[in-house]
This record gives sequence, C-alpha cells and structure tokens, in this order.
Amino acid sequence: MASSDEVESLQLDNITFLKRLAIFHQQRGTALDAAPRVNNKPIELQKLYHIVLDQGGYDEVSRAKLAWRKVGQAFGLGTNNAAAYAFALKTVYYKNLAAFEIKDRYNREPPPKEILEHVTARGGDLLTRTVENYSQPSIEDAEPSGDDEVTTPNGGEKMDLDDPGSGPGRSTRGLRQAPPQRVLFQPDLSSSRQTRTATGHGQSPQPTTAPSMAYNGPSLPHSISSYEPRPPFPLTLRGVTTPANNSTRFYQQVNQQHIGLKRKAKNVTEPGSGFDGPNIYVRTLQALKSGIPGEIRYALHHLVKISHERGDKFRFEAFPGLAEALIEYIMGITSEYYAIHWQVSYMEDVSSDNVLDAINGTPKLPEKMQRAKRIDFVDELWDPESVIHFENVMQAGLATRNLLHMEENAQYLVRETNLARDMLTIVLSLPHDLRLTELRHYMWDIAECLVPYWVMPNPPKSDPLYRLLLNEIRESPDRGALVTCIRTLCRISMNLTVNNNISGVPAETINKIVNWCLLQDEELVGAALDFLYQYTANPINVAVLLYHHKSWECPLPPLLGRMSCLLRHGETETQTKVILQHPIPEIPAETIPNIPADLLQKLLQMDEPERSNVWLKCVFEEHKDSEITQIALWHAYQARFLQHSNPAAPNATGLLPAAEFIKNVSVIFESATAQVVNGVQNKFIIKGIRPRRHPTDPRHHIYLRCMWKSPGQGNFCSEYLPTAETLKHHLWQAHCGLKYKEGSTTQYTAEGTGIRNPRIDCHWNGNCHRLSEGVPKLEPTIYNLVRHMPIHIPREGKDVRNGQHKTGHSSAASDHPFVPNKLGPRGAHDPRFLADAKGLPISRSEVDPEGKEAVWQYMTYYNTPVDEKGDPCGLSHTAALVLRNIARHIVKANGILRDGELVGQEGLSREDLERWMSNEENAQLVAERGAAWMERLSAGEVWECLCWVMSYNRSLGPVVADVLALVRKGMER
Repeated sequence: MASSDEVESLQLDNITFLKRLAIFHQQRGTALDAAPRVNNKPIELQKLYHIVLDQGGYDEVSRAKLAWRKVGQAFGLGTNNAAAYAFALKTVYYKNLAAFEIKDRYNREPPPKEILEHVTARGGDLLTRTVENYSQPSIEDAEPSGDDEVTTPNGGEKMDLDDPGSGPGRSTRGLRQAPPQRVLFQPDLSSSRQTRTATGHGQSPQPTTAPSMAYNGPSLPHSISSYEPRPPFPLTLRGVTTPANNSTRFYQQVNQQHIGLKRKAKNVTEPGSGFDGPNIYVRTLQALKSGIPGEIRYALHHLVKISHERGDKFRFEAFPGLAEALIEYIMGITSEYYAIHWQVSYMEDVSSDNVLDAINGTPKLPEKMQRAKRIDFVDELWDPESVIHFENVMQAGLATRNLLHMEENAQYLVRETNLARDMLTIVLSLPHDLRLTELRHYMWDIAECLVPYWVMPNPPKSDPLYRLLLNEIRESPDRGALVTCIRTLCRISMNLTVNNNISGVPAETINKIVNWCLLQDEELVGAALDFLYQYTANPINVAVLLYHHKSWECPLPPLLGRMSCLLRHGETETQTKVILQHPIPEIPAETIPNIPADLLQKLLQMDEPERSNVWLKCVFEEHKDSEITQIALWHAYQARFLQHSNPAAPNATGLLPAAEFIKNVSVIFESATAQVVNGVQNKFIIKGIRPRRHPTDPRHHIYLRCMWKSPGQGNFCSEYLPTAETLKHHLWQAHCGLKYKEGSTTQYTAEGTGIRNPRIDCHWNGNCHRLSEGVPKLEPTIYNLVRHMPIHIPREGKDVRNGQHKTGHSSAASDHPFVPNKLGPRGAHDPRFLADAKGLPISRSEVDPEGKEAVWQYMTYYNTPVDEKGDPCGLSHTAALVLRNIARHIVKANGILRDGELVGQEGLSREDLERWMSNEENAQLVAERGAAWMERLSAGEVWECLCWVMSYNRSLGPVVADVLALVRKGMER
C-alpha cells in the first residue's frame, strides 16, 4: 500500500499536470473538462494520458484493434456495453488531451480546433490531419451515442472498432420501431373428415388477418393463453441544434461549413497551374539576371543554400553566365563608397574608367578607383536600401566562395574570364569598413582557390593583387586574414608547371613571419613555414636574407635556431624491437637422453604411473611435426626401469603394461596422439613428441651436458650435470686430470696427479683446440685453460617451451666461441669476430648445434608525424625543408651578392649595391659570409640538434641527413 508521502506526491503531480493542461486549452480557446466521468466512474486525465503515450499515442491506439477497450480496463469500466464505454473514453481523450499530446510529445502545432475538438472522435491520424485532407462527417454521424449503431464505412474511410456499433449489437440506426404484430396459429381440433355443414361455415377455417389479443378459449394451451407482449421501452430522443438552445454548437457548424467551402475543388485545373516551370538552378540564374530586387534576393538565398548543400554538383560550366552575374553583382558594392558604376566589356576598348576588361583583365585598376569621387557616409546612419544591398552582396560572396571550392569551377573561372581577378582587386581595395570584414574574408578564400591556376607577372610586385596580399600580411591585425593571405601566397601557380616566384617581400614582412614561428599556434606557424619554404627556394631571396642580416632587419640566426627547434615538433616516443641475433634452429636429438643419477634416484622412489609420467616429461617434449615409434618408446622405458623392477627386491615397483603406458602418453602431452601408418607393414607411432636434447628435473630445471670429446674417442662425453659449477668440476677432474685445490689461483692443480709439465688443450665439441691452434696462440697452461673454458660453460636456466638452456655470457654474440682480441683477468672478448681455432669464419649451424633463440634489443626513437604513405609531414618536415634550402643556396647567395646580381631585387638599385659594397667591411663580409654561415650551421646547438634528429628520428632522418651533407659540401667549397 502506498505511503502518505507517495500519495501526496502523486496528487501534486496531478495538480501540476492539470494546470499545464488548463493553460494549454486557454491559449487554444477550447474548453477543458478537468473531471470527466464514463459510466459514472471518474477518469484521471494524467493517468489516461500516460497510458495512451505508453502504447504509442492517440493515432497508434486508434489504429490498433480493440485498443481503447483495453485502455478502459485500467479504469474498471466493465465489460457490458464495452464498445460504448470505449468510445466515450476515447472522446474524453480526444476532447481534452489529443491536441496537448501533439504539442507536448511531438513539438508540433496541432490541427485547428474546428477539425479537432469541435468534431467527432471517430478515426485517427491526427498528426497528418489538415483542413484540406479532413472530410467532415454527416450530421447523423457527428455525435454517435452509446446506443446508436455505426454503419459500414464508405470506400476509404477507416472503421474504428471501438466506436459504438462496431462490435456485436444492433445493425440498424435511428428510432426503435414497433415490433411486427404476430398472428398465432389456431389448429383445427375437429375431426378431419368433418362435413362442411358440421362446422357451421361455408368454407375451411382460415386464420384471421387481425391479431386477436384474447386467448381464453378452453381448447388453447396455457402458454398461448397466458401470452402477454413486452412492455414498450422509452424512446431515446435527440434534440435539434438551433441558435436558441445551443448557440456555441450552431456557431461551430457554421464555421465548419465555411471551411468546407474554402477547400479546393478536386480535379479542377486553376489558371497558371499544371506546369512545373524551370528547375531551381535555371530559376536562380534568370532571377539573378533580372535586376528585380525581390527576384535577386530570392536567387541569392537559394544559391547560398545550394552551394552549401549541393556545391559539389553545381558547375558553372553547366549554367553559362552564372559566375559572371555573381561577380558583377559583388563588384556593385563599389557604388556604396565611390561614385562609379562598373560596366563589363568583352571588347578590347577599355579607355573609360568605369569599364572593365573581362577578357584580358583591367590594367591600373587601383588607379581608376582612386580617381573616382569618394562618397562620404556615417557609420551610425545606414540607408535601408544600402543595408539590403550589403546583405545581398554578402550572400553573393558566400555563394561564390562555396562554389569555387570545387576545382572544376575554379578552373572554369580562370579559363573563361579575368573578372574574378578584377573583383578581388576592387573589393580588397575598398576602404576598411566593419561592414566589409566578412566580405573581405570571402575574397581571401576565393583568392586561395584561384591562385593555384594563375601565373604572376615578373616581377610579381607589378600585379595589384600580389601587392594587396603583401600589404595585408604587413598591416592586418586579423589572424584569420593573415593565415589565408600567407597560404594564398604559397599556393600561387601551385597546379601549374611554372615555379612560384615569391620575391619583392619587404624585410619587415619577413621579420614578422619569422617571429610568428615562435607562437604556439600550429595553423599560423604552419602557414609561416610554408611561406619560408617557398621563399628560401630562390637563391636570390637567401641573398636578401644575407644582405639584410647586418642591419638586423631580418635576423637569420633566430630563424636557424627556431627551425632546428621545430624539427622535434610533434615527436612521439616509440620503442622498436631490433634483432641482434637471428634464431638458430636446433638439431633434433637422435637418441633419448640418459637421465642423471640423482634424477634416477628420485624416480625410483615414485610409484607407477607417477614414475613413468615424470620420466616422460623429463626426457620428452611436445613438437607437432615430430614422431616416435611406440615400440622404441616402450623399449626406452624398459631399459631405464626394468633392472630396478625385480619383484624379489624390497620396495621394488613393477612396470606398467604396454597398453596403459602408451595410453598415458596422450594424457601427459596434449598434442600427442597414437597413430597407425599404413604400408607394407603397419607402423605404430606417437605423433607430436620428440626426445629432449637435455633432460630436465620435475621442476623443469635443465641439466647441462658435457660436450667434451677427447682425441681418439668417437662420441661425446654426454654426461649431464645439474649446475654449471658441477660441470666445471667434472671438466677439470674427469677430462683434464686436475685436482681441486682450495686457495690456488686457478683453484685447480696437477699436484698429486702424477702429471708433470701438463700440456693441456681444449677439446670442447671436439674442434676447439684454442690453446694449441688458436690465433693468436696461447700457452697451453692450466691458467689459460681455466680462463678459456667458461665461454663453453652454459648458463643455468629454464625453457619449458623447447628445453633449451641459455649459454655463454650476457651479450648476444658471446654465446658463441670466438677469437679473443684481449686477454686479462676477466677474459674480455670482442663479439664482432666469429671464427674457429684457425681464424676462419664458421657458419651459424656450426656455432651451436643445440640452437639459439633470437636476441633482441629495444631501441627508443622519437619520431615525428608521417602521412598515410609513411612519408614525413607536419611542421617538423617543413622546418627541415627550410634548413635544406638555406644550406643548399647560402653559398650561391654569397656569389650573388659578390657579383651584384641583387640589383633590381627588393627595390635595390645598382648604385645602392655599389655603395654598400664600397665599404671595405661589407666587402670582406661578403667574401667570408657563406663559409661563416656554414660554420654556424656546423657548430653549436643547431648542429647538435640536426645530429640528434638524424640519429633518433627515423621518419625525418633522411631529410636531416641531406641537410648535413649540404653543410659539409658547402664547407669544402
């Protein structure tokens, strides 16, 4: 049972909901029934609203079969006359909540009240109901009652299963009619052969046509004589709506009739209809050319929308004249500042100041604008027509800018006309006005799209647009304009075979661009680096940097320092696995290894099958491509334990049966399976195991094998020792005949062994002979032998995977026998040489037949970004290219200064250059400047940074290596 707090919370929610609903109906102008009742039961509107929303809303519930009856079950309306109650509940929701649902849930405007609350609740589809598509039901169907029947719907009208009459019930409509009068049958009770006269009638008895209401004859049955007709039910009458008794209803009906009259007649073609007209593209083009203000505004609005949504499909070539019309309209902004109206001419005569040459471009265009009369205006007072004109020009500039981002449109505009160049010059030469800020940005974006297909004249400063770009970079405080202008300069003739000749840039501008490289703004720094790369690609520009260096107008040392710092921009630390020694596959063991005595004693103390299981793990290992015959495996098992399984011996453990032993192999090794190889004679094998080269103990500790092979012996020693220390003792005592002596320098001596002047040599692996045949030869003494033998002693280790043990020293190449280049108390060796006792190279397979694992080393690199092809990119790559240009051209720039080739560049006359060179200090500086800058590059922090990047940056290393090579080459000159 709900607590009092919960009940109070629900009541507050209901009150809040009813307030919202009341406000909605008040704004809509409809009446709200806040406490409706159906079948004398109250209906809570909030509960009804949430139940219907949970089932999908009014349209979904009306569309589903018997859904309103299911909704009514939540209010306990009962099952008798369920159709009428369901329709009444639906009417409650329809009048009070349907319009609120459309606004609250779908955030859409509901249909007018004349076709919603003021009409019947039959049907659904409120979300799509409009005045045009709604059909007003007849007056008889407008207000169906619970007792009325609904006739079969017409054609396309949907039948609401919850409407009265849709379920089982009466099939007629209107007032109840009186039941037909019944004529009871009166049987003839006389004899069947009665004469005509006996009956007293002249003919056979016939039933009377009028009913007899008295059946009291003694011969009638009791049920017939006692029959009484049902009492008549009271008739249900419905009043007629008149202005006198229901003025509101009458007013609504009159409004609905007016709405019906306003509907368009179907299948009637009105004048001017039936023809779609041109598409939107042609319409905008014609509207833009019409000169009508309303049409122009319509065209520009749709062009902006088309260029944003379908700019990749809208080609100027498909609509001739559209690009020219847009450009001409944009240039019309000049009339707001100068008393001039441009006229476009496609002829060569452009003598007038207001005529533009659309074919070859208009010469001296800035001068023409300066000769025009300036119009004074006040910023605070804007003419309404001027405001509309400004807005239209902005839309035209935006549409042009969007459309030119497609390369086909940019190529078309450059190929067909020069109006775009004149437009950029005109708009960017206008006075600085806040109203033109957005339009100027559009013009810079347009210039960036077009300059890749333009060829600048020589010198480029004669081009007015080039001068405007340089002035904007030098004077503009707008970061966005600076970035766009710098990128535009770098993209000149980018898509052509002509080189981009950036020249005539003032030293002050270069100094600003170099200083911008110090900012933490990647976009601006990237644009500045692109410009410096293009600028330093010309040796004359490098000579300009040298020429202005003394006056500090263009600081070259900070430029070099900043470029070297940017080489590490965006670097990420990565570790690379570098192989130092490739893996050497081991030679598989041909025989099953013997187990050491200590391991045998441990196994004999175990019971079967534990003993056989441990023995198999110690001498065999899994290998998917190897196999062994079952008989060989059984014989090896018998050979190891049969002599220790005598039943007469105390505590002796017998052998397992052969079948059980073979079965246990597949249990111990997961990859081992017993198979039969069919042939002339079937062969029973175990697939997936092979003998180990070295046995292991139950803890997987590898035993070390003695590989000593004395002269005259055919086999190796093949003794297995548990530790390296025991192996050393075994070598000295068993093979060298030495005796351990505590406190001796070598800890081993021949004293007491009967050996005099022993000449001892190394016979490890049967082919070492280091002391007698090595290069250089060593004195075959006990001292040298003791210092030499540790290189053969394997290290103790575990390798459960393949049973290999780690051998040799800690370095990768010291695992092999090699020729030492230095002898000393620690036996230091050089791992670069790999040779036999005679100094001849030996192959890897001869180095260690037991195999070696690969030896890796992790190298740490600091790589800068690369593109999808793996080539370097980003700010670091551009900075490296700038340094490469300077290193490549700095010597040539020195010669340019010396030979006077700088005349004409940067506005420098020959007299200025000769006057500058007449100074002895300057002449000496020119003679030494190239080499001095090479020395500056090859020393100090710049050189250290270059060397570091080449060593630790794998992506940028090749480019930096070219820089270092050019520096060395310049110093040699």
